Amino acid sequence: MTLKLDDKKQIVAEVSQVASAALSAVLADYRGLTAGQMTKLRTQAREQGVYVRIVRNTLAQKAMKGTDFECLDNDWIGPTVLAFSMQDPGAAARLFKTFAKDNQRLEVKALAVGGRRYAAGDIEVLASLPTRNQALAILLGLMQAPVANFVRGLNDIPSKFARALAQIKDQKAA
Repeated sequence: MTLKLDDKKQIVAEVSQVASAALSAVLADYRGLTAGQMTKLRTQAREQGVYVRIVRNTLAQKAMKGTDFECLDNDWIGPTVLAFSMQDPGAAARLFKTFAKDNQRLEVKALAVGGRRYAAGDIEVLASLPTRNQALAILLGLMQAPVANFVRGLNDIPSKFARALAQIKDQKAA
């Protein structure tokens, strides 16, 4: 299917806009996947807040110019599916990692976070990043720990004093 110049400009503008707002990007080779499998991938992506798009390599390269994902310039070879994490940096990596377990034909090519390109093998690291809610829970736990330890310490002083009085009372009664 041939695209008209206006259609190409529109695709480049859309992908560029998404790329400028995205936190991370993952590129994968989708050769050999059926239409049903791609539909399943897109459905899962929508549920997880991941933008998935198949774009011609030349258009994708133009769309990435001036964004943090310009570092992926050399990875646009062969059929490529592009996924952007919009709310959680590890969402696209988790999506591709779990989807690739059931569909071995999906092969991750590269990923990028914060203007830095990573190899396909680093998907484990990116996929293991906590979600926003998990990170907030960890942070809250870290902030709460010193206060809880301080309160426990303050509570120990009267408890020790009461135990000492009880021992003195027991000694005098004996």
